[in-house]
Amino acid sequence: QVQLVESGGGLVQAGGSLRLSCTASGSISSINVMAWHRQAPGKQRELVARISSGASIAALNYGDSVKGRFTISRDSAKNTVYLQMNSLKPEDTAIYYCFANLLVGGEYWGQGTQVTVSS
Repeated sequence: QVQLVESGGGLVQAGGSLRLSCTASGSISSINVMAWHRQAPGKQRELVARISSGASIAALNYGDSVKGRFTISRDSAKNTVYLQMNSLKPEDTAIYYCFANLLVGGEYWGQGTQVTVSS
């Protein structure tokens, strides 16, 4: 079992920045991929950014709409993954969810944090 707790959401003006954090607890030694997804009203949940680790290599993936503006990072010592969001746009408004999957199988989601970007 893994528990994920997000923080850092809020209201920001277009062009501004926010940093989201997701801290994992529980069976953290089995965590493989951590990611951020988002879901806007009336839309499907979509991948924002993903970071995986194998040995000493971290692989990063980003959704097309956030490339060049968002950066995902992972602090293994703190069991935390971050999402630095710059140049925010109103269309980035959504609930952002933290996600983790385990090497031994199993997927977990956080409760979500609201990000609202005003124009």
